[in-house]
Amino acid sequence: MNRYPWWKNLLIVLVLFFALFYALPNIYGENPALQISKRNAEIDQAAVDKAVAALKAANITVKSAGIEEKDGLIQFDSTDAQLKAVNVVREALGDDYPVALNLAPAAPRWMLNLGAKPMYLGLDLRGGVHFLMQIDMQAAIKTALERRVDGMRGDLRAANIRYISADVDNGTQIALRFPDAAARDAAIAALSSKYPELVFSKDERNAQPYFTAQFTDAGALAERKAAVDQNITTLRNRVNELGVAEPLIQQQGDDRIVVELPGIQDTVRAKEIIGATATLEFRLVSGTPTDWMDAQQSGRTPPDARLYHEKNGQPVLLKRQVIVTGDRITGASSGFDQRSGSPAVFVNLDGQGARRMADITGQNIGKQMGVVFIEHRSETKMVNDKPVKEKKVIEQVINVATIQDQLANRFQITGLDSPNEARDLALLLRAGALRAPMDIVEERTVGPSLGAQNIQAGVNASLLGFALVAVFMLIYYRVFGITAVVALGVNLVLIVAVLSLLQATLTLPGIAGMVLTLGIAVDANVLINERIREELRNGLTPQAAIKAGYERAFATIIDSHITTLLAAVVLFGLGAGPVKGFAVTLIIGISASLFTAIMVTRALVNLIYGRRLRLTQISI
Repeated sequence: MNRYPWWKNLLIVLVLFFALFYALPNIYGENPALQISKRNAEIDQAAVDKAVAALKAANITVKSAGIEEKDGLIQFDSTDAQLKAVNVVREALGDDYPVALNLAPAAPRWMLNLGAKPMYLGLDLRGGVHFLMQIDMQAAIKTALERRVDGMRGDLRAANIRYISADVDNGTQIALRFPDAAARDAAIAALSSKYPELVFSKDERNAQPYFTAQFTDAGALAERKAAVDQNITTLRNRVNELGVAEPLIQQQGDDRIVVELPGIQDTVRAKEIIGATATLEFRLVSGTPTDWMDAQQSGRTPPDARLYHEKNGQPVLLKRQVIVTGDRITGASSGFDQRSGSPAVFVNLDGQGARRMADITGQNIGKQMGVVFIEHRSETKMVNDKPVKEKKVIEQVINVATIQDQLANRFQITGLDSPNEARDLALLLRAGALRAPMDIVEERTVGPSLGAQNIQAGVNASLLGFALVAVFMLIYYRVFGITAVVALGVNLVLIVAVLSLLQATLTLPGIAGMVLTLGIAVDANVLINERIREELRNGLTPQAAIKAGYERAFATIIDSHITTLLAAVVLFGLGAGPVKGFAVTLIIGISASLFTAIMVTRALVNLIYGRRLRLTQISI
């Protein structure tokens, strides 16, 4: 009556064996490590050996070093050694080898080879930095309109349609002025089919014919979505360049992005690199130095030129037509100019950018080209005793050089103040330009020591909850209480094993989900034990009461677990960040609770009472 067939017992033993195996790596902990990769290629042992040699020369002790999963991994005994080592390795290997601060499992190698790894720890447990960034959608729309203005100028020149000026008004619409209404009408006819995302309208200003163009609702929505998508991609690239393991970068709402960097130490540099909106533009120089000074003094510039300034404040006139922008850059590395020895950035362009650069420079050999560095900054000022954010666009000409030969897909930029400036500019160019500037609206930093305290607090809460439940069950249900306590222990092991197997990230809300699961799991055992007591009071024999108790409590247990599981699934689907972590742990815990409450406790009760044919009483 109360005996499991051999295959059910074997199934339970196998599940417990694998659960213990995959949960064990979490006991060994993790070692501070450096993860080294190589851009566009797999790293080789020679690079790892070079890094180890540099560390030994710097008197930094290395615990182990090798190649794992196509990346180099160097492990250390302490976090202090890891932090000292990161700069040594970066200087030894150069920009082509991103170096990430990481934690490497300390479990035996044979376990790791079989896929048994510890679960990841979230920001609140490992320490790190959290940013909530808001995208400036008005700037995104303005930039998109400016790109289309450049295209319209070229289209009108190709169609031999004369116009007087073309600008973006207030960042919301394109305004083109024409010498007469006929030229305006011809321009609208020529451009409307090429720009279906824009709505064209005729206008008159001071007796001058204009047309204005604005985004349609669908066009504006597409630009906003593209701004979010490209900014997320760029942020991921920048985080990879910073060298951060297991980062979290995700959209929140329509115009916000959450960035969490577990284990990051240099939060100031992280903030500078992630929040930077730097990009480059390459333009031909217009006029002579005399023309530049005249333009600055008079405030009048030629229609096809704009006035910029170099770092030293000297004016420079550059053509409005942009040769290439930063989004055409596929690679960049810092170094030194072979002729002057000054810091330089070596730039690679994609196919379209290289063709355009080759065409323009080939036609303008002997003329000058300027490199414009563009950066969006946000400064906080006190106005009437209240902090007010003020946005600024910094545009500086960092280099003006004579085109000696036709340029193609690779060239260098000089005029930088220091090797550090060259490295940061190369990093930003490699990662790509943000489509729209962003402001950091929320910043939180969790120190490693606070993360360790959170882990200890979570472990203590779980152990205390387990102990209190165990004491209650042992006193109130005796032998059946023992089976319930064993099932609770198995439940915890199963949760840890599944989280480790899935390589999920454990956070403080996840630990809360574990503690809650203990209550849900013991609730199922309480239902079963109370049902068995009720059947005994109704006069059934102990064996019959055990069988009836499990069978009749089954439907109630399923109902309660399914309803909780549905709530957890909704939390997972609609939640984000910590809420999702809580939901994942709860889903795993509920599934494990069903298995332990129904199968594991029944197997234990069968082992204790199942073979006793003349059973007269049970300890419950």
